[in-house]
Amino acid sequence: MKMQRIRIKDVAREAGVALSTAALALRDDSKLREETRRVVREAAARLGYVYDRSAAMMRSGRSHTIGLLVCEITNPFYAELTAGVEEALDQAGYVTMLANTAESAERQRRMLERFREQPVDGVLIMPATGTPASLSEELRAWQLPHATVVRSFRRGAHAGPDNRAGTRLATEHLLALGHRRIAFLGGAAKNSVSTGRWEGYARAMARAGLTPEHLPCRTDIGEASVVAEALTAKGPTALVCFNDSVAFGAGMGLQRGGRMPGRDVALVGFDDVREAAHWYPPLTTIRVAPHVIGQAAARVLLHRITDPAAEPLREILPPALVIRESCGAQQRRAA
Repeated sequence: MKMQRIRIKDVAREAGVALSTAALALRDDSKLREETRRVVREAAARLGYVYDRSAAMMRSGRSHTIGLLVCEITNPFYAELTAGVEEALDQAGYVTMLANTAESAERQRRMLERFREQPVDGVLIMPATGTPASLSEELRAWQLPHATVVRSFRRGAHAGPDNRAGTRLATEHLLALGHRRIAFLGGAAKNSVSTGRWEGYARAMARAGLTPEHLPCRTDIGEASVVAEALTAKGPTALVCFNDSVAFGAGMGLQRGGRMPGRDVALVGFDDVREAAHWYPPLTTIRVAPHVIGQAAARVLLHRITDPAAEPLREILPPALVIRESCGAQQRRAA
């Protein structure tokens, strides 16, 4: 025998409140006292009531769900960024649906189509390498509010770090320590981030009258380790790394080759993920606060959802140099 569905009016009756009050309480509306919300929630639990989100969406036209497309979920930077996104969206009353594109433009399209079918109220996207520039126009044609995070389209809502300023800071710091053979390690994939970070480094080298050198590798600790281990004593004395993961691999490779980061070769990373301060040796890096970037990304997307006719927000967060042992600054000052 089919059981009768418990409805919100049944919850209101059980809790001894008006139907409208029960509805507000089940949406956790802050206009109600916490005691009232608690009484209604307890009544719903006793009856086994399940909130009918599809009906609520039909009434309001909103699902209060946001799609988040991450390009590289195994990277600790993106884990911290995702936590910032979810925290900000949760405070605004939204649920996050997370999907990993694994740098596949084809998979990215499938996920976007699924998000559209759900439907979500908006999408935060870190465009996969090889994403066509036309995707932004296509999302607009779908009337799907969206914002990019870290990687960007040429136009539209966006939040991310100032990549050029970050690698400029890193390179200028190494130049100030006396290094002249400074190479850029990583950034094999071509996207807005790798382009910006290379340009910041290359321009700083050019201003110093030096020739930039690119040692390309993927954002992979193992691959970076192999490249660094193969460097000879006649190679670069300092490395500006695409990100902290590349720097971690470079440090491991240097040590396998009998060379110590900070003593024989200076290392600077980019991101300042949590592990950077506890690595061996502790990593000098560019801090861009991924958690804060995630919060900013949620903010620019919510602005897009609330006021789609307004000019899209673009929040570019300034980087900061964090000096630790891997660049050898302390040793040089002591000398």
